[in-house]
Amino acid sequence: MFKSAVIKLSGEAIGSADSVSGYNDSVVDTIVKQIIGVMQAGTKVALVIGGGNLWRGHQARPDMDRVKADQMGMLATVMNALYLADAFRRQGQSAKVVTPIPFGAMTALYDKETAQKWMSQGYVLINAAGLGHPFFSTDTITAQRAAELEVDCVLYAKNIDGVYNKDPRNNIGAVKFKTLSYNAAITKDLQAADMSALNLSREAKIPSYVFGLNEPNSIKLACAYPETGNQKGTYIAVNVEEDYYA
Repeated sequence: MFKSAVIKLSGEAIGSADSVSGYNDSVVDTIVKQIIGVMQAGTKVALVIGGGNLWRGHQARPDMDRVKADQMGMLATVMNALYLADAFRRQGQSAKVVTPIPFGAMTALYDKETAQKWMSQGYVLINAAGLGHPFFSTDTITAQRAAELEVDCVLYAKNIDGVYNKDPRNNIGAVKFKTLSYNAAITKDLQAADMSALNLSREAKIPSYVFGLNEPNSIKLACAYPETGNQKGTYIAVNVEEDYYA
């Protein structure tokens, strides 16, 4: 098991257009249960949550100011973080929501030493509002928090179960990587994560693991990499050989 990890969750993963609240509580409860399980097994966890279930800046009207669109996205992530924190509370797990800019008493202002202390005390740390500035993705804040908190791995939970040499949604013959170097992921533009995030993790020498959130026990298996024999995601690090799944 990783001793510590930052896990990136997309807003779409926890959202539902069919729900009155806008959230898929069945999925949320499953995610929370898995994270509690890995924490009980000894992994300290920080989360970064996106806001795509509530607002996506690139879907704004063409003449909308990009800064305002990104600021709305930051607010969406705060709403999702508060919802997740309460989901953890319902299952008996304490959580702290931290943001880089103040939101009154709703969140705590992010500070590295305090964040590390809370994680060591058994809290799940939920990061929201990105970096507090426009033009940065939630992938970027994920990689930055991983570097700051000195965790063992960055875990990207996605709707695709790893990194492929071609988009598997449009290419029947696409092949999935089992292991991949940061240099290859960046130079080949394989869409493993945002380029800024990949560069940050490469410089910090922190590996990343890209996996499909919809797989059974996906978060537990990701946190147990490489101890389990049934991994399905893609492991990215500085000095690794490219390898594909058979």
